[in-house]
Amino acid sequence: MTTRGAVRQLAAVDRAVYDAIAATPTPALDGPLRRLSRAADKSRIWLAIAASLALTGGPAGRRAAVRGTLAIGATSALVNVAIKPLGHRARPDRTGAGVPGLRQVRMPDSTSFPSGHSASAFAFATAISRDRPWAALGAGFLAAAVAYSRVHTGVHYPGDTVIGSLIGASTGLAVAGLLDQHWPAARARPPGG
Repeated sequence: MTTRGAVRQLAAVDRAVYDAIAATPTPALDGPLRRLSRAADKSRIWLAIAASLALTGGPAGRRAAVRGTLAIGATSALVNVAIKPLGHRARPDRTGAGVPGLRQVRMPDSTSFPSGHSASAFAFATAISRDRPWAALGAGFLAAAVAYSRVHTGVHYPGDTVIGSLIGASTGLAVAGLLDQHWPAARARPPGG
């Protein structure tokens, strides 16, 4: 099988999963997932969590907030400036797929690949894990919900969110690692030390 053939088959699976999600009635999920997707616009949800960490988390919380915020910025630049212009993938046809109107959010003008919402979500959750692992666990679940919400509302194919999540997590690790060189996480003191 050629690479082109494999890519075509992956795209067919991607569309089939998108169509299956669109066709599955989920009235109890539609409103909450639409609101979650909107809350993640312009990374508002992650910036609110960063503010909370900075205000209530002491030095480690402030460090986590800085790491998370810088990771969002780096990831957004990477996805929106460097990758999306190369992607050329059109947004899904949610009308043709039958995505219910109550699920829908505004269709972005940018290309579909990769999902910037997913990338920012996973960048933030990954970057804060160095200083606030328990908060990162919760943020990771929330990031996964945001990524799914982008498919549920009809603005991304599942593959867009998977690749966006991987880009975000990788960028979050890189940003946190770079910051460790200049601002390492606090080390626990040994007992009696």
